[in-house]
Amino acid sequence: MRLERITQENYEAALALSVRPDQEDLVGPVVKSLAEAYVFPDNAWPRLIYDGDSLVGFLMAFLNIQWNSGRDPDDRRSGLWRLNIAADAQARGYGRFAVAAVCQEIRVRGGTRAYVTWKPRAGGPEAFYLKLGFRPTGEQSGGETVGVLDL
Repeated sequence: MRLERITQENYEAALALSVRPDQEDLVGPVVKSLAEAYVFPDNAWPRLIYDGDSLVGFLMAFLNIQWNSGRDPDDRRSGLWRLNIAADAQARGYGRFAVAAVCQEIRVRGGTRAYVTWKPRAGGPEAFYLKLGFRPTGEQSGGETVGVLDL
């Protein structure tokens, strides 16, 4: 498994990537992520996940963003912003690989914690993130549970 930057050669394949229909309300589509990466180029870290020559997923990290300027202007965080694993590639370790890659990038940049948010609903990714060691912070962000992992 490896990560690749989004390029002129692979962006159309990235845009065609889709999760299972029952997960579409849980994660934004890749096209939205790429638009956000364009708008927030200093904080977004989008990557494609390949297994050999096969595109199996997309991830995007947020790096050193101001989390809640109204509450604490010094609260800057990094973590997993998006994770889209192709419908036919799930349950093969790609999500675990993606989270580990984001955590490694945060460490390289001097970070000591990784954050993630998830929709708290049956069939959602909460169990996945908890199994990886994330713990709820007690916060909500946009109606989603905020989790943190000490690195």
